[in-house]
Amino acid sequence: MVRHLATTLWMVPPGLPHVLLSVAVSVDGFIDDTSPSRLVLSGEADLDRVDEVRAGVDAVLVGAGTLRTDDPRLLVRSAARRSRRVARGHPEHPIKVTVTGSGNLDPGAAFFTTGDTRKIVYAAGPAVGTARERLDGVAEVVDAGTPLDLRRALADLATRGVHRLLVEGGSSVLTQFLRYGLADELHLAVAPFFVGDPTAPRFVGPGAFPYGPGRRMHLLDSRVLDDVVLLRYRLAPC
Repeated sequence: MVRHLATTLWMVPPGLPHVLLSVAVSVDGFIDDTSPSRLVLSGEADLDRVDEVRAGVDAVLVGAGTLRTDDPRLLVRSAARRSRRVARGHPEHPIKVTVTGSGNLDPGAAFFTTGDTRKIVYAAGPAVGTARERLDGVAEVVDAGTPLDLRRALADLATRGVHRLLVEGGSSVLTQFLRYGLADELHLAVAPFFVGDPTAPRFVGPGAFPYGPGRRMHLLDSRVLDDVVLLRYRLAPC
C-alpha cells in the first residue's frame, strides 16, 4: 500500500490537499496513440495498484478532455477495498472531480452516472452557466475563477474534507499541476514499448517546470509490476 508520508516538508501550500499524480506512459513519454481505441499501457498488476491508491484517497480528479476521450468511471474496483472504506466511515468511492474551461460535458458520461458518490465540476467563470445547465441534477458546479485556477479548486476541496487527492490525467491537467508546483507525489508507470507518433498526446506539454536539474525530484520507490516499471517520486518543495 502507498503510505501517507508524515512529514510536511514537501507538501503543497498549507491547507491544501496532499496531491498525488498518477500516470502511465510509453518509454518515449506518450500516454496514448492516435488510433480510435484507447491505448493499453498498464497491466493488471499496475491497475490493481492504482485501485489500491484510489481506495486510499478522498477524491479523484481528471480533466474534461479525459472524460470525453476515455469515459472513465473512476470507481474503486475491489469489493474488499470498498468495504474497508465504509468501515472507516467513508463512502464506497472517492468524490469524483473534473475541471473544464468550456462547460461542454456530457451528463450521460460514466463519470456522472456511475457510483454513489459526489461529483464536483470546477468550471472557468465564463463556462459556469453552461456547465450548470448541462449538469443540473447530476453534479455540483463550482466557479473556479477566470481563468480557471487550480489552487482555488484545491482550496475549495479542502473545505469539503478532501485531505488526499489523486489526479489521473490528462496531459493538460498534469502539466498544470506540475508547472505550478501543486503536487506532492508523482507515480509514473512506464510501459515497455514506444509510440513514436509526434501527434499523439504526451505525459506533459511544454512549459517552465520547477523540477529541473537544480531542483530534482526524489525517487521514493521503484517496482516491477509484470512488465511495467513503477517510479514513485516525491516532488521538491516550490
